[in-house]
Amino acid sequence: MSVEYRRAVADDLDVLMGLEQSLFANDAWSRELMAAELANPQCLYLVAEQSGEVVAYSGIVVAPGGPESDVQTIAVVAEARRQGIARELLRLMLDEASSRGARETFLEVRVDNPGAQALYELLGFVGIAVRPRYYMPDGVDALVMKKELP
Repeated sequence: MSVEYRRAVADDLDVLMGLEQSLFANDAWSRELMAAELANPQCLYLVAEQSGEVVAYSGIVVAPGGPESDVQTIAVVAEARRQGIARELLRLMLDEASSRGARETFLEVRVDNPGAQALYELLGFVGIAVRPRYYMPDGVDALVMKKELP
């Protein structure tokens, strides 16, 4: 099934929040935070659609003129996983960060998510630190990862 990628817009908020709450039940972002991210010109949020349905989304923040960018989120519904969608979303975000002048990108990933960690390592991210009890209310540690950009 083909996948189309596009920039997320304010009209996507309801769909994104539905996915956010179903995929990240215990640590989902608030509607207000997601709306602010979508409206922030320093952020790039993307959606992936299959058959007209949003099956994934991602976000990155790149401060203007700054050397760093931060992956905010990547989420893919269970039925669309293992199709390369998260990899493509991440590639598109990293390309944008690089074009905006970022020279390195950071992200946090749950230590109990080896699949995501493997994807990030495949794309050149390396673990640089652990943030204890970062994901609340579960109290799960976050592995901080970094990638140098071309």
